[in-house]
Formats: sequence, structure tokens, C-alpha cells
Amino acid sequence: MRAQSPARARARRTLVTAVATMGAAALLLGGCAQDPETDPKAGPSAGGKGQTTLTVGVFGAFGLQEAGLYDEYMAQNPGIRIEQTSIERNENYYPQLLTHLGTGSGLADIQAVEVNNIAEITATQADKLVDLGKVSGVDKAAYLPWKWAQGTAPAAKGGATVGLGTDIGPQGICYRKDLFEAAGLPSDREAVGALWAGDWGKYLETGKAYKAKAGDGKAFVDSASGVMAAVTGSSAQRFYDEQGKVVYKTNPAVRGAFDLAASFATEGLSAKLQQFTPGWDQGFANGAFATVSCPAWMLGYIQDKAGPAGKDKWDVAQAPKPSNWGGSFLVVPKAGKNAEAAAKLAAWLTAPEQQAKLFEKRGSFPSASAAYKLPAVSGAKHEYFGGAPIGEIFSKAAQGVPVTVVGPKDLVIAQNLADIGMLQVDQKGRSPQEGWEAAVKAIDNALDQ
Repeated sequence: MRAQSPARARARRTLVTAVATMGAAALLLGGCAQDPETDPKAGPSAGGKGQTTLTVGVFGAFGLQEAGLYDEYMAQNPGIRIEQTSIERNENYYPQLLTHLGTGSGLADIQAVEVNNIAEITATQADKLVDLGKVSGVDKAAYLPWKWAQGTAPAAKGGATVGLGTDIGPQGICYRKDLFEAAGLPSDREAVGALWAGDWGKYLETGKAYKAKAGDGKAFVDSASGVMAAVTGSSAQRFYDEQGKVVYKTNPAVRGAFDLAASFATEGLSAKLQQFTPGWDQGFANGAFATVSCPAWMLGYIQDKAGPAGKDKWDVAQAPKPSNWGGSFLVVPKAGKNAEAAAKLAAWLTAPEQQAKLFEKRGSFPSASAAYKLPAVSGAKHEYFGGAPIGEIFSKAAQGVPVTVVGPKDLVIAQNLADIGMLQVDQKGRSPQEGWEAAVKAIDNALDQ
């Protein structure tokens, strides 16, 4: 999966559907549920006599509670009470999770894990987590192979599937129909997708054709960094090899993605914006760029930032190659006294039927491919984007994403390639080679620490 900065991770969770966030930061829940018969503080808020309270620790507005899934499960299982706490920022949440896993205390019965952290969890913490692949009702065949693989520990670590995927971020290309028409390009989403089908190089060529007609100062993409991330995310091998060795410097897919993205800057096709900044947000509203690589969750973000005036101006087409940006997992610590009941809940929350509901109500695209046949997904359209069949578009993209090798420091590498390397090329006019060398130096320093 495409690694994302903390700011981008927050944006994915808090702005994807343009709804209010939970906003309340809290510490991870300690231990497991108390026995209402022995806990002096027990009462109705603790679940009452005969009930088991299951705790869920998440970051940001994770969506499960907001979509009503907890209420539905409790209605079906009167003996269960579910309580959730959320820490707003994953960069605060995740270090605490690692600390509590290390001590075996202070854990919720179920914990959420961001995709950028799942490789470290499966490599270093798998022995402390329940093998959810063996839980009754969990069907490996119902999930995308690459998502299942990411939640599975290496064979040398036991090969247990300790993380069940909740959502993913398959990418398309969101584009301004009016700007394409003004530049003499087709605006129909099928015709637009055909312009660059199967080749990111064709995306660059389309940008050049756009500039030739639209003129200087009419940016084709929002940022060179956004292009680089999408291109890199469509490769099976990126920053690590199958043996866990860091290979980004020698992997031609990574350097090729960097150089291709840099061409958008050097050819004058980039708006030179940094994603998830005020300038980038304003760019959606004022037509500062014609295209942006967009995962399913970003549609709500674009709608929010572009506002009513952008309705029917924006549309979405297939990306040149399938890639993914975003997604999370649920894990169940063995240290919890309610591990068996928690595993059952985690399996239910991530089942195809619940993932379809989460998509329908929150815009989180399912990681269970079995959900793609359900009406809430297969028939999904987005009226703001001209009635685009988003269920069909993103299902196709999701099923084409390669099984990607994810390493423990993917986020560090990706963030430095973008914010140290590519940003210098895009905003400061440095050469692609200078940008690459700056990124490599920063990455090597960070990995040596």
C-alpha cells in the first residue's frame, strides 16, 4: 500500500465523507472488561449483571461506531456491550499501542492498526495477537489477496493472520470535465480513462497535450508528489524486498516513479501544491489543477473543498494502473480476558456485509472483495461526480492492486521521498537528481537512527 504522512492519515479518517469527527482524544482502554458482580463501580454503564463489555481502541473517526455497527451487534447479542475510545492522531495512538503490547497491559480488547504500521505489527508483535484467520466465520477467500497478505505474519514468525482488514483506498483519477473540454480533451470518463490506460507515461503525455491547448499556468496535476505516490503504489515491490531488505535505492520501480513524477514538475504540469495544506484545499475550489490521483475516500474530501460550485464539474476515471492509498486493520491482543469474544466481534465487524454498510454510510471502501457484489457497493454512484459508478470503478481498481511488499519503515521512506526529495523539485526548482540525492540522504539518516 501507498504510505502516507500523518497529516494524510488524519485527513483520510476525519474528512473522507465531509462529516463531523469524533474529536475526543483519549488513552487506550486499560485491560479488559470488569466483572459487574465484583467491580464496585459496575452498574448499567459497565454493562450490567451478566453482560460482557468489549473495548475497542481506534484513532480518529474510524467509522465503525459512526456507521451504527456497534449498536447493531449489541442488538443481536444482548450479552455484549461495546465501548470505544479514540485517540485523534495515529502518530500519538500507535506508540502507545506498541508500549501496551510490550507490557501486556493497558490494551483494549480490539485495537485498530493503520496500514503504515501493519508490517511492523506482523513482524514484531504477532505472537501477542490472536490468529484471526482461524476464527469461526472468517473466510480468507472473501478478502482481497493483497490485503489478507498484509495482515499475515511472515512464515518465520508463525504465519498467523493477526489483522483483519477494514477498508482500503483503491485509486482512480479525479478530473475537471470543464477544464478538459476547454483544452480540447474528451470529458467522458470512459474516454478519459482510455487516454492513459495501462501506462503512467501516457498520463504524462496527456498532461503535455493539456498544457499545449490550455496554455502556461494551467496545471494538469496538483503536485508531483501525488503522482509519485500513485505510480509507486502500483508496483508489487517498492521499498523492501521479500526478505525484508531495504531496496528503494536500487529498485528501478522507485527511481522510475520518482523521475516520471519529476517530469510533471519540470514540464510545468504541476500546480506545485503540497497535499492536505490550505493551498491544496483551495485548489479544488478555484480550478487550480485539472487532475488528482484520488482514492475512494477522497471523493468526500473533494466535494467538501470544491463545494456546491464544483458539482458536475468533477468526475472520476480509472487510473493508468491500479494502486492503493490507505486502509486499516483490527487486531485482538491475547492479553485480554475477553479475547475469544473480541475475536468474534472483530470477525463480524470486518465481514463483507458490514464492510458494505460502512462504505454506504461512511465512504470507506471494502477490503473484502465479496462485498463488491452487494447492492450497496455494486450499485453505488456519486451524484457530485456526475453520477459516476464509483462502486464499479473502485472495485475494478481494488482487484487489480498487486500484492505489495510492505516494510516496517515504508512511511519513513515514502514521506522523505515526497517531502524532502520531490517537494524540492516541484517547489524549489531543484533538478530531479538533486531531489533524489536529498531524499536518499534523509532516508538513510532516518533508517540509521
